[in-house]
Amino acid sequence: MNLKMAMIVYNEALDMEIMEALSACGLNNYTKIMGVFGRGDCSGTHLGNDIWPGRNNILYIACEEKQISQLLPLIKELRKKIGHEGIKAFVLPVEEVT
Repeated sequence: MNLKMAMIVYNEALDMEIMEALSACGLNNYTKIMGVFGRGDCSGTHLGNDIWPGRNNILYIACEEKQISQLLPLIKELRKKIGHEGIKAFVLPVEEVT
């Protein structure tokens, strides 16, 4: 089995759209970290305060490479549609699961 880890960082306002994308790919297992802060060239700064409002969420999804290849086009489509709101997907190798 060839496992990969998808890390998706996105504006918290897009949570429903991201969760629908996971569901469309049959991905039910994930770890979600909510209310994180950061800055991106496309999305701007999100620090959850009056000057830099907004927060991000992070999803970690460990799954087979086939499922990642189904998920990434959905994320790319969301990026095209929403763009400035901020969605980034990273794919990392999973070397070991214990």
